[in-house]
Amino acid sequence: MSKYYEDREAADAAAREHSLLARLPDALKRARERAPAIAQQLQGVEPDVIRSRADLVQIPVIRKSELLQAQLAMRQGQAGQELSPTSRVFGGFSAIGWGEAARVFASPGPIYEPESRRPDYWGFARSLYAAGFRSGELVYNCFSYHFTPAGSMMETAAHALGCTVFPGGVGQTEQQVQAIADLAPAGYTGTPSFLKIILEKADELGVALPSIKRALFSGEAFPPSLCKWFAERGIDGYQAYGSADLGMMAYETSARDGLVVNEDIILEIVRPGTSQPAKDGEVGEVVVTTLNPDYPLVRFGTGDLSMLMLGSSPCGRSNVRIKGWMGRADQTTKVRGMFVHPAQVASVLKRHPEIGKARLVISGKVGNDLMTLQAELAQHDPEVLARVAASVRELTKLRADIEPVAPDSLPNDGKVIDDIRSYE
Repeated sequence: MSKYYEDREAADAAAREHSLLARLPDALKRARERAPAIAQQLQGVEPDVIRSRADLVQIPVIRKSELLQAQLAMRQGQAGQELSPTSRVFGGFSAIGWGEAARVFASPGPIYEPESRRPDYWGFARSLYAAGFRSGELVYNCFSYHFTPAGSMMETAAHALGCTVFPGGVGQTEQQVQAIADLAPAGYTGTPSFLKIILEKADELGVALPSIKRALFSGEAFPPSLCKWFAERGIDGYQAYGSADLGMMAYETSARDGLVVNEDIILEIVRPGTSQPAKDGEVGEVVVTTLNPDYPLVRFGTGDLSMLMLGSSPCGRSNVRIKGWMGRADQTTKVRGMFVHPAQVASVLKRHPEIGKARLVISGKVGNDLMTLQAELAQHDPEVLARVAASVRELTKLRADIEPVAPDSLPNDGKVIDDIRSYE
């Protein structure tokens, strides 16, 4: 039996990159033809010239908040044009409509997402395989089957592997214990916290549940302490990173060394609030271009922070890896009644290339806010500091002190705005 779901997981890294990027121009052309919002995003961009990661910078990043606003505007009739039913619902981002889509889901917002009839539409089969799931097993799925796509994500992936699925869903803990005892599933999919609740309820009821040997978790953090807790019960747990917009983006393997990126997406790390790639090893926002022909999101900003890891995974998979979820990139806050955004800090940096990196620190107490821009500068020229202060005031409409700091001294944690005010 193969060590990998697909042999290409261990392919030569340069060959994989060439193959992935060679598919990109045609994918962009299809998206432009069938998804009006993507056509607007690609205005002025010729798909045939997008053949490298560096070329992607020509395309603006679309963030989740913008997708929501586009959907809301079309549903509320603000688009000022005749719309198909699915353009009205999906904001022009979907390339498929009713009939072509097998299901439609809703995430908070609400943001509506289509699911097509392609096998393993969400791409989680690869992560299930890496977690030890195999054909002919029963998978106990405790993700919700209502509104959001999490339940379908794991079910369609398990079916692609040749597994049978029990749709456990969430809640009803005692019934979950009984069903697991009766069915003896080999594996569990769901959040780690819910499996822990089920197992603790089984202990309370005096019911043994020895059949579950593996689990694929998503939807919440899976720290080493919890991994150890499950291992002590004979359960090998792994995590997968995904979203309702993009499906599976990255997954854990037996190496336990970062998350391997999905084979069918182009994942970038950009500086928060910008469309510009972060430096190697720098924490930034996860931005994904998916080659999904049905829901072709291009340079989609997830709002999540992570960083790229160098080298191949010790498990033999050669694709790029990310550190995992490291927080949220949307650090927007309100200072003296005005919203301050990461993009404004990015604009300051653009005006002043002599600054290596910057962090806007908000301190004091509510009602007495203090704003300080910590700026990495090789030289502390008072005239430069004055010009930077003027730029901050012009761009944010707020005064800020400028604190010069040594190059490469700011933490590599992706923070652009650090709100340390006291709210007591």
